Amino acid sequence: MRKTYDNPFDCPVTRTMEYIGGRWKPIIIFLLIDKPLRFGKLAMFMPAISKKILTQQLRELEEDGIVIRHVFREVQLRVEYELSETGKSLLPLMMAMKEWGKTMLPKSDNAQS
Repeated sequence: MRKTYDNPFDCPVTRTMEYIGGRWKPIIIFLLIDKPLRFGKLAMFMPAISKKILTQQLRELEEDGIVIRHVFREVQLRVEYELSETGKSLLPLMMAMKEWGKTMLPKSDNAQS
């Protein structure tokens, strides 16, 4: 079940966090920016997440219209996930988070100022 936040003043940041908040959703969205990925690839890029939680997070993102799930009925069933247009609208936010995260990385001894 989706986590909802008390939002009596309809704060847009709180609303955004209802959709993409948590430990895994921003990472899933970021991984899907460039191209659709299969479940196994997502799991490979996120080794710390259980398959159960990954499935749950993908379902929530799909329900919210951020991710599209494509099922290919082939000899071996194939499922891919890609960002919807709504999901793609998160690109500036994801890039800003990426750049901010870079500034928070510890400086190595060999780094130049």
